[in-house]
Amino acid sequence: MKAVIEGLLFVSGDEGLDLKQIADVLEVSPTVVKELLRDMKGDFKRQNRGVQIVELAGGYQLTTLPDHAPFFEKLAYSPTRTSLSQAALETLAIVAYKQPLTRIDIEDIRGVKTDRALHTLVAKDLIEEVGRAEAVGRPILYGTTKSFLTHFGLAGLQDLPEPSTVQSEEGLEEETRMLFARLDAKQLTMDDVEGNT
Repeated sequence: MKAVIEGLLFVSGDEGLDLKQIADVLEVSPTVVKELLRDMKGDFKRQNRGVQIVELAGGYQLTTLPDHAPFFEKLAYSPTRTSLSQAALETLAIVAYKQPLTRIDIEDIRGVKTDRALHTLVAKDLIEEVGRAEAVGRPILYGTTKSFLTHFGLAGLQDLPEPSTVQSEEGLEEETRMLFARLDAKQLTMDDVEGNT
């Protein structure tokens, strides 16, 4: 059960889970879950694990250790250019063409959660908060950054390639690949021109 709880907390991400949610999944009482979580906290500490279980606002989350923060910062600001996941590329394409829009809007288009992809894109300075929607909870509106335009060699959003109509998830993946292939090809051509001048 501890392994299942660890997995549940991992997939719940920043939202975390409360005792009742975990108890319902495991089909045990919240008291049993509370005992298991207490044991797991001790296990993680004794085993010098890189993660911990914390209780926040009545829910439980799996988080990294505060002592390791300098290493995470180093990774986040590493100059090495890492490629974006398919999920991040799809999310970036949606934001580029439909901005400004909220996380919920993006998830409605993609059909899956986008928290991690949005976090990655914000960390890489490709998208940013551009305001708040006039809706319940005032959700964040996302848009692309100047770095996005610079990275892909675009003078403005009007220079984005024309999107085709995408009907399926497979079509969205293919469209995303084609979009970034066209943008990368455009960037290579611009680099060649600049190199010859």
